[in-house]
Amino acid sequence: MSPCPRIGRNTSDPKERFSMSPDRTASLSHFAFMPLPNFTMIAFTNAIEVLRMANYLSGKPLYRWSVVSPEGGPVTASNGLSVESGPAECVGKPDIVFVCGGIDVQRETTPAHLSALRRFAREGVALGSLCTGTYALAKSGLLDGYACAIHWENMSALKEEFPGTRFLKELFVVDRDRVTCTGGVAPLDMMLNLIAARVGTARVTQIAEQFIVEHVRDTSAQQRMPLVARLGSANKSLFEVIALMENNIEEPLSREELARLANMSQRQLQRLFREHLGMTPTHYYLTLRLRRARELLLQTDMSIMHITMACGFQSACHFSKSYRDAFGTAPTRERRRQVAPLAPAAASPMVPAAGMTGGVLMHA
Repeated sequence: MSPCPRIGRNTSDPKERFSMSPDRTASLSHFAFMPLPNFTMIAFTNAIEVLRMANYLSGKPLYRWSVVSPEGGPVTASNGLSVESGPAECVGKPDIVFVCGGIDVQRETTPAHLSALRRFAREGVALGSLCTGTYALAKSGLLDGYACAIHWENMSALKEEFPGTRFLKELFVVDRDRVTCTGGVAPLDMMLNLIAARVGTARVTQIAEQFIVEHVRDTSAQQRMPLVARLGSANKSLFEVIALMENNIEEPLSREELARLANMSQRQLQRLFREHLGMTPTHYYLTLRLRRARELLLQTDMSIMHITMACGFQSACHFSKSYRDAFGTAPTRERRRQVAPLAPAAASPMVPAAGMTGGVLMHA
């Protein structure tokens, strides 16, 4: 295959949000899915099942789907099950291609995957992603100038690695000809929104009812971060302070600044964190920065000194001591573990699949 041309940066206003045109959305009928090794099965099947149910309830084949990979053959998911795929170059020109990620996405994204995605882009095919598949699109240069979504666990690292891309906290983002989605069950919501222009809202409601889904989330829905899931959304003040911390990692705010920006006294701030989190704001802030540092150590090739500065530590010595206290190992040892070779994967069972065309894929 000939070398791919340089993908140009989109020069539109980065603050402006776009959507795929209604005509293009309504014309989507052939969906291709490119699972990376160790992809997340739940995200993959949730997307496909929406298409299957739309066909079933309509009584006609409105949608078809293909499963592709650079060379074809079985692709193993993170749960050990496999799906059969056809060669990407033989799928023709689908209306949209979703790259499906999972664990170890940096290692599992190969030059062949990037080449296939760039070829689809040159042919004018819309591109999307599920779970960590956004990494592959960003790595190929196909998200420069775009807004996108990715699972919260990978967001910090990718923001550092791809500064030309806007990573948002929404469950899914539709930005012109890019449709990116987080993991878990979020692809179900994304696909229901995506097919609405063609099948209508009444049919979307029917599909949701079949899946026992009480409410279909739209593009304004945000990921529920782990802390919110644990504490609920009742204490708005606490989450406002935590948002300030998350947005000021490289240059941490003082306790006085946090209290002032949150319109409360320092005593109130202390009481808020002790009551709900069992620790001081300073301790929580440090924990937040160290978790960010660990994400960068494990998910990027940034130097330890760069990570030290990016996470608001004044010296490598302070960072190393704080990291050891929190995780029981030095940052240098953590980095060596990150680059250690993977153990050979155990043999996994094969899930019957329809290969190049749509069938029902079961998940464990």
